[in-house]
Amino acid sequence: MFTNRRTYKMKILHTADWHLGKRLDNFSRLEEQREVMQEICEIADRESADIVVVAGDLFDTINPPVDAIELFYKTLKKLSNDGKRAVVAIAGNHDSPDRIESPEPLATECGIILSGYPNSEIPALKLDTGVEILRSEAGFIELSLPNSSENIRILLTPYANEARLKTYLGAEDSEQELRDILASKWEELADKYCDDKGVNILLTHLFMIGRGEKQPEEPEDEKPILHVGGAQVVYADNVPENIQYTALGHLHRKQQMKNSRAIASYSGSPLSYSFSEANQKKYVLLIDAQAGKEISLQECELTKGRKLLRFKANGIEEAVSWLSENTEALVELTIVSDTFLTAVDRKLLAETHSHIISIIPEIKNIDKLVEDDKANIDLAQPMD
Repeated sequence: MFTNRRTYKMKILHTADWHLGKRLDNFSRLEEQREVMQEICEIADRESADIVVVAGDLFDTINPPVDAIELFYKTLKKLSNDGKRAVVAIAGNHDSPDRIESPEPLATECGIILSGYPNSEIPALKLDTGVEILRSEAGFIELSLPNSSENIRILLTPYANEARLKTYLGAEDSEQELRDILASKWEELADKYCDDKGVNILLTHLFMIGRGEKQPEEPEDEKPILHVGGAQVVYADNVPENIQYTALGHLHRKQQMKNSRAIASYSGSPLSYSFSEANQKKYVLLIDAQAGKEISLQECELTKGRKLLRFKANGIEEAVSWLSENTEALVELTIVSDTFLTAVDRKLLAETHSHIISIIPEIKNIDKLVEDDKANIDLAQPMD
């Protein structure tokens, strides 16, 4: 039916760590999330992406608010382009696997494939648009796409804790290291399905580093992943050599793994979600892929959402001046002062800027101030 499939490179859009519904302290980020989700959809359309992969942490909690759930479904529908583009999304450590998979029967009819568990098996599918699941088993799918002459094979490893992974992936030795279990399963699937006649990728949500490399820091408010109970991080060279690209989720800063046989990248989150991410640029990644060849990667910078800024001011006057120049940012403000902040100071700051998330007083000679206050209190006590 689809005889006009193009023979040039397949385009894969990689995004992750949406954290829909997340707040920054008491400040809602939902409107920013709506804007950046729309921006991602526009990039997918502009770049004529054949498939979009979302590498976990779709929501921020296992019980997200209704508005976040609605935004999630609307975004997937837009990305799927009425079933003409495949979308594959997996659960991360913030997600409920059951919640992610619950709409799967309806979602697949729109070309949207949702995987919550490492052993989830996606049923066969053939849409009139040309999206088709040709082969499937636990942790693997092969897709035919409407506008590509080549098929894509995807190893799927949503997040699961150590015990769940060992159970689902059938580890015979309960003491076997997690990375060995994953590497063995990936190798088994890759040997079976991933020859050089199609595009081969791994989509996973875990903590991966290059062997011998220093571990990158996780976001300061991120739930620990794969460290609990003696589990080890996974090495980039655990990925089978016939995998052309590894699409990673979990770390919020865009970064590429070293010491990997092929490119393995974290796309990062679409918004800065903690002040440890202040001043970070955010991206989605566009991968050009062909069977049996090295992939090429393009970074597409995202522009939506408020900046997160940290600033240390020497006194209230400097703080007010800086706040007046950065009214649209979300701010963590440190104020260096000789005295404690008064109620009048705090009111002035709040009137100057409506998006101050936290104020951190840094008092010079604080021990002396405390002693002076104590002495004044003692002097004020009535004599017996």
